[in-house]
Amino acid sequence: MKIIQWILIALIFLSPYKANANRDTDSYDGNIFPIYAGNGAIVPPKTTLKDSLNNKRVSVLFFYLDDSSDSKAMSPVISGLDLIWRENIDIIALTTDELQNEEKSDLPTEPNFYWNGLIPQTIIIDSNGQIKFDKNGMADFGEMNKIISQSTGIERDKSSTFTVEAFNEYNSTISETKVQEVKLEEPEESEVKEETKVQEVKLEEPEESEVKEETKETKNN
Repeated sequence: MKIIQWILIALIFLSPYKANANRDTDSYDGNIFPIYAGNGAIVPPKTTLKDSLNNKRVSVLFFYLDDSSDSKAMSPVISGLDLIWRENIDIIALTTDELQNEEKSDLPTEPNFYWNGLIPQTIIIDSNGQIKFDKNGMADFGEMNKIISQSTGIERDKSSTFTVEAFNEYNSTISETKVQEVKLEEPEESEVKEETKVQEVKLEEPEESEVKEETKETKNN
């Protein structure tokens, strides 16, 4: 019995996440990206929106709260974009706790210029500072992936489709499915000719001498 108790205690202390963590509730369980997306590299952002715009980079602004179930649901989607486009775009994920007490900015280099007061909000800004995508709530990964591809000029793999899959109570991931094209090989021209030759049946005409002999016998009769 004591052995079982020690095992249970060890599991509690070694568990990386809180037991009451749940992505379907508005509970605060810690930062949503390492907990619900398995990606702790997104926060804090590696750059600012101002620097990203100055460097002519495509930016993805994500406004969220750690105690929002909708934000938790979007975290693996943002993480998926990070995994695919990390070298080509800047993902700037910001909690709105501080922004709520600020006046809306008039400068397009400031995040508060874009936030509409709701969460989660996902915005894609191209290298020219133009808004290409702006949506609250759950956003379609495929649609954003396509817009980023167009904005960066980097062609995406059209044979791949991506879906968000939950693999346990806490984590979700982006699953990639590749569509394999099946090509039917056409036979070479020489093979077709050879096959046609074999299938052709030729009727041999009788020789002229045989025809004459047959005519002669007919007259005698």
